[in-house]
Amino acid sequence: MSKYVFHAGEATVLAAEGQFTDAMPEILIGRTDGPVGQAFANMMAQTKGHTAMFAIRACNQLVRPATITVPKVTLKDMPNIELFGGVVQSATADAVLDCVIDGIIPKDLVDDLCIISLVWIDPRCATDPNLDKKDMYRTNYEATKLAIKRALNNEPTIDELIANRHTIKHDYDDWS
Repeated sequence: MSKYVFHAGEATVLAAEGQFTDAMPEILIGRTDGPVGQAFANMMAQTKGHTAMFAIRACNQLVRPATITVPKVTLKDMPNIELFGGVVQSATADAVLDCVIDGIIPKDLVDDLCIISLVWIDPRCATDPNLDKKDMYRTNYEATKLAIKRALNNEPTIDELIANRHTIKHDYDDWS
């Protein structure tokens, strides 16, 4: 079980055309009695604009492994908070549960592991009259599931990073 001490992963899934619903979760997964568990417990203290919430599938349905979601951007208004505590929370919880169902997360370890998920919500979403919540769910679900898989598989590997050092650039790279 020592291999589950500390794993980090991330993924980006792009929105449908005309949407601001890109998802970019950053995941930490590890044992509840290790550094991830300690960070998880520490995140129970609230920070203004960055309210942490458990990932639940519905009221009284806390997902396992216990997962906490934290927004990467400051949530300043109820419409953004509702997206975070609704669509994003649901997509995250469903992705975690499906990772267990698919065997990505070992079922026999769900009570020994915890997950911290930093999530992105583009502030434009809440004011977009054409917001597609189904697309927001899709991107967050797919990206969370992929980030967990990458975390537990230690992807990308250091060999892949070295091999691609001079061929892959940051998406917003206009400085090199």
